[in-house]
Amino acid sequence: MQRDSRAFPPPAIILLGQAGLATARRLQAAVPGARVLGLSGRVEGADLGYAEFGETLRGLYLEATPIIALCAAGIVIRTLAPLLERKGAEPPVLAVAEDGSAVVPLLGGLGGVNELARTLASALAVAPAITTSGELRFGTCLLNPPAGYALADLEQGKRFVADLLGGASVRIEGQAPWLEAAQLPVAEAASRTIRVTPRLRDGRRDELLIHPRTVVARVSPPIAADQVRRALAEAGLALAALACLVAAPAQANVPALEWAAGELAVPLRFLADDQALPPLVHATPEVRLYLSDQPVDPFGIGRARGRLTVIGLGPGAAGLMVPAARRALDEAEDLLGYETYVKMAGPFRPGQRLHGSDNREELARARHAFEIAAEGRRVVVISSGDPGVFAMASAVLEALHGSRDPRWHAVDLRILPGVSAALATAARAGAPLGHDFCVMSLSDNLKPWAVIETRLAHAAAADLVLAFYNPISKARPWQLGRALEILRCHRDDDTRVVLGRDVGRPGETLTATRLGALRPEQVDMRTLVIVGSSTTTGFARDGGGEWIYTPRWYPTAPG
Repeated sequence: MQRDSRAFPPPAIILLGQAGLATARRLQAAVPGARVLGLSGRVEGADLGYAEFGETLRGLYLEATPIIALCAAGIVIRTLAPLLERKGAEPPVLAVAEDGSAVVPLLGGLGGVNELARTLASALAVAPAITTSGELRFGTCLLNPPAGYALADLEQGKRFVADLLGGASVRIEGQAPWLEAAQLPVAEAASRTIRVTPRLRDGRRDELLIHPRTVVARVSPPIAADQVRRALAEAGLALAALACLVAAPAQANVPALEWAAGELAVPLRFLADDQALPPLVHATPEVRLYLSDQPVDPFGIGRARGRLTVIGLGPGAAGLMVPAARRALDEAEDLLGYETYVKMAGPFRPGQRLHGSDNREELARARHAFEIAAEGRRVVVISSGDPGVFAMASAVLEALHGSRDPRWHAVDLRILPGVSAALATAARAGAPLGHDFCVMSLSDNLKPWAVIETRLAHAAAADLVLAFYNPISKARPWQLGRALEILRCHRDDDTRVVLGRDVGRPGETLTATRLGALRPEQVDMRTLVIVGSSTTTGFARDGGGEWIYTPRWYPTAPG
């Protein structure tokens, strides 16, 4: 089934140099959700940084992300050439001159690249360099019908368009409003026909078959995609005419429904009754088919299954956010989190709702997120670092565990990993977490200090590398000092220590010191403290400083 161009995520605007930033921002304003990616070290002020052009471009292409590259078309072509023989969804790919003087669609003719080119060209007040013969001649791309319609056979369609370009005339049978404004060679006695119908029909050389998405299938589990296919065939309806699957709201968490919709490449909607559906035309025990005389907008039927995704931004640098988290942010309708983290999660597209709150309202935030997701919306809860490390994933699960609301339990809950502060600091320093380690929070807001002391003593005695979150604050100025006293009972003064402050954010600092020299006043709440084990060591690095690491081996115990 042909992929609707609306299914692609927002585009990535790729910059190689600073000169194109102003043009990139004009393009971004014209395409909601687009992100500007700048080459690290050469572009300042981009939304995200990247290290290597070819690797980044190929990665975006393989993820089916539309690409707008502000560089020469030849660079893009040579970079993507090794991937072009692979099968799969081909996203729109365009080259745009840095000064905005040219917009050149390169790839993705069936993914709406020419439509995107016109949008970008309009924003830049230039003419797009569209070279598609059929579109130039007829004013429309017959092989890429608009939303709500699907081409039955792409290869046959290519032959059909070639015939029209060769001089054949055509007649139109069925409702196709967008073709009324096209410059097609229409004639009553034409030997070629564009037929618009939801009905099954054998492909013919002299016919371009387009299916309007006018069929809705209400299904009940257990259900499989093959059962829907059989019901459509029995009713004489084309699979490509299927607009969506519909099920009862109480079945929202049944995996078979998601699998069937995914295999059929249609949305899954939840609706309590059939009153809003078109007339019933066919029924089996598992599937009821409804047929409209106009294309159906599936997003106007019932609601989707709500999705709640818990993500971590990483330590702060855009390049250290995992791609899956960025995609979740781009797809979200509602974003919740500590106000500071929500602001860090941009750019946002128009229509996204932001719900910032105080950092101490975690359970209330989690409950609010479930209430919104239960309405069928796509919700993201934002943490820094990794959401499962002293962050929102635990609060979200605690809220769900304490709820008996079936709507909450029907929500599609996803937790995506992130780069924690401990991992980011360790990477900057080298590999101090290269062997067994322990991560602890020194905050006693949610656990007694006596428990912290006990755990700290056992971890220190076990010769584990330790990473401390929340090491000190104005309300707890003494606790780091006490923690160091306990550590010094088990570690010598030469033990390696790494202090990472705001790692991954502007103004980051990294300090290597020793346990005997460490003082609490060197640390604040924005500092991650790593205390090495007996085997943690270091050596000088070129340019100054040290590489700190913990070997993967451990000395064999005597005897």
